[in-house]
Amino acid sequence: MATLESDTDDTDTDAEGESSLERLMTEVIGSGPKSAEDMTYPQARGAMTEILDREPDPTTLGAFWLANRWKRNTPRELAGFVDATAGRVSSSVPDAAAASDVTLVDCGANYDGKRDSALLGVASGLIAAAAGVPVVTHSADRVPTHRATAYKHVLEELGVATDLAPEDSARMVNETGFGFYYQPRFVPDLHTLLDRREHMGVRTFTNTIETLLNPAGASVHLGSFYHLSFAKRVIDTLARSEFSKFDRVCMFQGMEGYDDVRPGYTKVAQWHADAGSGDDEDESSDDVTAGSLTDYEIETAAYGMDVDADDLAVGDVAADSARLTEDVLGGEREGAFADAVALNAALRIHAGNGAATIEGGLDRAREAIETGDAAARLDALTDFTPEESP
Repeated sequence: MATLESDTDDTDTDAEGESSLERLMTEVIGSGPKSAEDMTYPQARGAMTEILDREPDPTTLGAFWLANRWKRNTPRELAGFVDATAGRVSSSVPDAAAASDVTLVDCGANYDGKRDSALLGVASGLIAAAAGVPVVTHSADRVPTHRATAYKHVLEELGVATDLAPEDSARMVNETGFGFYYQPRFVPDLHTLLDRREHMGVRTFTNTIETLLNPAGASVHLGSFYHLSFAKRVIDTLARSEFSKFDRVCMFQGMEGYDDVRPGYTKVAQWHADAGSGDDEDESSDDVTAGSLTDYEIETAAYGMDVDADDLAVGDVAADSARLTEDVLGGEREGAFADAVALNAALRIHAGNGAATIEGGLDRAREAIETGDAAARLDALTDFTPEESP
């Protein structure tokens, strides 16, 4: 495996100190949602650098976060935030990221988690791995505003080590095909903001950018959205980012904003990178400024997931999701949860070029369960022993 060196020269500001949060509040974004102006990429990147260095007064930082919530951040601003943060990431890249015969998929689910429905990503990720498409996930612990169940908590219920150094996370992918990266370990400067985020009471742009950091150097990002316009904004952000390694993005409407596909009629957006950055394009347009974007609608019932959202509700998200993972991968459960896991695995397999179509991904997912390969991946994951982590 290879380890990426972080570029820490991210203080891209002008001579007048445009990155100062106080200056940005008074001169650019602080005048209200209708009259606020947009930041340039250097201003946004410089502002995020200050935030990560914990320089701003807490009141100033709260006002800055809230002003950015009032005005919709542009892809250029989000790219600046992402790149300032990506420069602090300790990335340990698994062998699969450099392999020519497989495509590593990064699942960037919302870190604040799920409260009502089963988290299916561990089960579907292991099935994808068994079908030949390695998957990585990342999260923290009880992130605001939901402070709900994320990947870390389901994995811990399964007995999987999660407080991993990035090198161990990469080894986990190498040994099992599935990996977990823990935010306090791979980007501690961002994690130290958790105390200030707790006091905001609302989501901030930090909730978006942490899902896009890609600590494993994957070439495919899989995520979710409520509205297609948000998916286009995320994709445009990655297209503009100087740090992004993604050359393909697959996003769909997810349950509770997570990377579990929503039952029923669901929109899917897929993007492939092309040459050209599109930096001079109109920020007010909903069109992605670089690459090839397609969006379409699927009906999950056509792929065997003929259920309602209520059918996927659980009482204890972490414990129930862990038990469902064991049952589905072991071939001991059929019905709504098994069908939902299979379709989510199919989407990961398709996103990672393991199948040309979602239908093809579904066939491979079901085969991985029937042969016992998926259950074997779970066994390998629970047996994994860290070497670098205490």
